Amino acid sequence: MQVRSLRASLLALLLLTACGTPPHKEMEQAQAAIDAARAAGAERYATEELAAATGSLTLATNAAKERDNRLALNHALESREHAQNATRIAAEARQRLHSDVERAMTEMKQLLAQANGRLASAVKLRVPRRTLDDARKSIAAANDDVQKAGAADQAQDFSAAQAALSGAKKRVSQAITRLDAAMRPQNVRRRN
Repeated sequence: MQVRSLRASLLALLLLTACGTPPHKEMEQAQAAIDAARAAGAERYATEELAAATGSLTLATNAAKERDNRLALNHALESREHAQNATRIAAEARQRLHSDVERAMTEMKQLLAQANGRLASAVKLRVPRRTLDDARKSIAAANDDVQKAGAADQAQDFSAAQAALSGAKKRVSQAITRLDAAMRPQNVRRRN
C-alpha cells in the first residue's frame, strides 16, 4: 500500500513539476511557425489560419502570465498547428496560381502566333495600312504585357501577372477581329 501511495505521490510531483514552468519552448516553436507561415505568404493566401495561429499564441502568452501553464501549453501547440496549416495552404495557393499563370501564358503565346499569322495574311492581301499599323501596335503591346506577366510571375505577384495577361489577351483578340474584318473579300483592295 505504501509503494502505491509513494508512486502516486511521485507521479503527482512529476506532473506538478512539468506543469510548473511556462512552455517557453513550445511558444517559441509556435512563433517560429508563424514567422515561416508569413514568409510563405500566409498573410495573403491563408489569412484565417494565420489569424488563428497568432490568436492562439496570444492566448498562450496570456495564460503563461497568469501561471496557467497547462492552458498556455495547449494554446502554444494549437498555435503551432494553425501556423503549419497556414504555411501549407499558402504554398498550395501559390502553386495553383503559378500554374494558372503558366497556362494563361501558353494560351497567350498561341494567340500571339495566331495574330502574327493573320497579320502576315493581311499584308499579303493589301489590307489598309492603318489597320495593319493598329494590329502591329496591339501585338507589340501584348508582347510587352506578356513580358511583364512573366516578371510578375517570377516575383510571385500572381494578380499582376494575371492582369497583364488579361489585358494582352483583350488587345490581341481585338486585333485579330479587326484583321479578320479587314480581310473579308469586300474590304480587301484588288490587285490590278
